[in-house]
Amino acid sequence: MTRSERLADQLDWYWQKNLRPRLDGLTDEEYFWEPVRGCWNIRPRGTSDTPMSEGSGEWTRDFASPGPVPSPVTTIAWRLAHIVVSCLGYRVGWHFGGQDMESETFAYAGVRKLSDADLENPPAVGPERFPMEGIVLHVNRELIAHGAEISLLRDLYLWQDGAAPHRV
Repeated sequence: MTRSERLADQLDWYWQKNLRPRLDGLTDEEYFWEPVRGCWNIRPRGTSDTPMSEGSGEWTRDFASPGPVPSPVTTIAWRLAHIVVSCLGYRVGWHFGGQDMESETFAYAGVRKLSDADLENPPAVGPERFPMEGIVLHVNRELIAHGAEISLLRDLYLWQDGAAPHRV
């Protein structure tokens, strides 16, 4: 197995075995659930009370720059948006020539096709000047960390107030 195949397999295994199964049965109520006051969420445009909001459509993501310290608790909706846009989308655009974030036009990255030389060098485009292998590993860590947080939020929602589970 090549290095690029090992890197891609790590991400694929995590998605197939850990995170994707944990998203089965996710409801809108759970997706937008705010376990504490002051959560950052995805909201209809114009309804956020954060200093800024991001997004060009009818829904926006709560945001602030610089971010508050400590960082606010974020919802499953916010974290999934972060994974799609910040963890994956930006880097597809920066390093693999992607342009749009729409599923019909999204330029899916081909990590398995990278040679060892490609992995050892910084990408030809984009702001990151680290070897491509380090960037792929960083994205894997981001997905694992945020996926674990999403899984925890699902567990907290399931068992909130000591109630019986809402889902099987």
